[in-house]
Amino acid sequence: MNPVVGLDVAKGESQVQAFLDKSKPFGKSFSVKHTREELHRFIGFLKEIEKMTGQMPMVILESTGHYHTPVVQFMEEHDVIYILLNPIISYQAKKSSLRKVKTDAIDAYQLCVLYYKEDFEPHKNRGLQLLDLRNLSRQQEIVTNMYVEAKLQFHTILDQVFPEYRKVFGDLYSKVSLLMLEEFPTSEAVLSAGESKIAVRVAEFCPIRSVQWAREKAKKIMDAAMRNPFQKVVYQSHLINLQMYIEMLFQYQGHLSILENRIVTLANELEDYKIVQSIPGIGEKIAATIISEIGEIDRFSHPKKLVAFAGVDPRVYSSGKFTATTNRITKRGSSRLRQASYLAVLCGIRSSRNKKLKEFYDKKKSEGKPAKVAIVACINKLLHWIYALLNRKESFLDIA
Repeated sequence: MNPVVGLDVAKGESQVQAFLDKSKPFGKSFSVKHTREELHRFIGFLKEIEKMTGQMPMVILESTGHYHTPVVQFMEEHDVIYILLNPIISYQAKKSSLRKVKTDAIDAYQLCVLYYKEDFEPHKNRGLQLLDLRNLSRQQEIVTNMYVEAKLQFHTILDQVFPEYRKVFGDLYSKVSLLMLEEFPTSEAVLSAGESKIAVRVAEFCPIRSVQWAREKAKKIMDAAMRNPFQKVVYQSHLINLQMYIEMLFQYQGHLSILENRIVTLANELEDYKIVQSIPGIGEKIAATIISEIGEIDRFSHPKKLVAFAGVDPRVYSSGKFTATTNRITKRGSSRLRQASYLAVLCGIRSSRNKKLKEFYDKKKSEGKPAKVAIVACINKLLHWIYALLNRKESFLDIA
């Protein structure tokens, strides 16, 4: 017999359906909450089926963001073998049914049916270091997006209070720039303090620079205050919001600094990180993202599977005598790996940093390929290189 248990995972609980063999459902489906007591009951149910069939049932479930995490971790603790499906696969299987019914019980049932139709491989556990690195890289992306949003809101408020201040410092978001704006947020505050006091404060906030530099910045701040169209702030709410966004920017900068240091420290412990970084155009951040999203390279039996995982494989469409002449990429799989590979290609072909990649790009352009098509071809080539290097544990050798 070939037993299987389908799990339709939701937030906080899962629906369970068992099959003793193909076309032999066992009992009715039931729900299991994601608590330790309920999950122990689920393990007991699996052992009950094992006694009946003489074989421990395979468990099949969908990957559902983070909702499946407690179930998967509990099964790993009890050495239960399971299959973690891409939701796209199970969704396509559900669409094949003529009946348009959607319930958790039916979804769990359909997972069992799908198990007997396809030849799935059990889920391979990934190393904790790579998973930690992936979590940190993804969190860095989230915090970066929040930081960018805070910058945009900060710009909006600054334009209504002190727009001329943007021309004072080369980096508006540097520590000295934000600290000065926090203490002197308006033209009135700057002009009241005077140039001498402003110069002293600039020197205190940025002690690594010369006194002359501080005086020059103080003069620029004074000139900006005199040019500023808002000599008096009418709305006190603008000052409150400005103060709030300055504090938020400092917080995000601190969080990003901590994440970046931790990512580099963790990545440096991995051999794959140094191998990927040996490719010209791939820096610390991009290399960390690439290896964390790929995981163990032996998850992929062929480089084309890695390309498909990045979603840069062509979406071929052919029916009857018709064959599409324009084939776009699928954009399935890891969007983060796809974006990191795209950035790596751009960095590599600029200024010919990666001679091999630039030569390949120029070849595609000479064949009449548009720039975007040539770049996608370069991404495909880059992923093939990464696959080969990680398998052989070798560093990249560029053209001399």
